[in-house]
Amino acid sequence: MEFKRHVLAEEKAKPTAEELQKNLISLIDLSLVLKQAHWNVVGKNFRAVHLQLDEILVTTRQGTDDVAERMVMLGFSPDGRSETVAKKTPLSSYATGFVGIDNTIQAIADALATSIGELRKSIETLDDLDLISQDILIAISSELEKHLWMVQAQEE
Repeated sequence: MEFKRHVLAEEKAKPTAEELQKNLISLIDLSLVLKQAHWNVVGKNFRAVHLQLDEILVTTRQGTDDVAERMVMLGFSPDGRSETVAKKTPLSSYATGFVGIDNTIQAIADALATSIGELRKSIETLDDLDLISQDILIAISSELEKHLWMVQAQEE
């Protein structure tokens, strides 16, 4: 399918979609890491961390949807397939089995920082390509940065 009316010039649309795709992959994997951590966190303050992980997940999933829908608006098909995410994610693999609170907090803080780093690189790149896509990534980054602050404030 091809849209007849484009909201962005062709020479800017493709590189914009490429930046969005990179972040889509990062955010999808971040949501998977968050759910894995949510299911497997153990230790003191379990309940608080368990619930906090789901709060971050809501933000992440909304961001994923916003990025994918922006790609579609630009006329590009988002690729969120598991094989694509597994091959191209910038995030480190999450531990298997039960994970203690301290290690969970460290791993989630690292995953958030990686995803935020990807967002920030694309925010800079999009400055010359598409300010609306840039604004979407800024909004996502802002929320994730707040979550990062709250997660890493728990590190010992």
